[in-house]
Amino acid sequence: MAKAKKETKTKKKEPKHLDRDEFELEEIAYALTEAKEEQKYKVFSVYKKDEPLTGMVTNMDANTKLIHIKDKYMDIHKVHFLDILNVSECDY
Repeated sequence: MAKAKKETKTKKKEPKHLDRDEFELEEIAYALTEAKEEQKYKVFSVYKKDEPLTGMVTNMDANTKLIHIKDKYMDIHKVHFLDILNVSECDY
């Protein structure tokens, strides 16, 4: 009797965060700092989210790398810095 070989399927996991170069990350960090200082509503494109998030940056936690964004309903969304793809002006 021959032993059946177990087929090992290699699953490719989706990356938790996108890989981006240092220049892109620096631009986003600058945009987030500016957004926090201005205290204005901005539109944030977030990785793995269908809809963009509109809100105001209230806190940037350097230890956890979480950006706290308050939306128009006063809900706080904690988004990881590496998940923010783009920060743009809010069109009213």
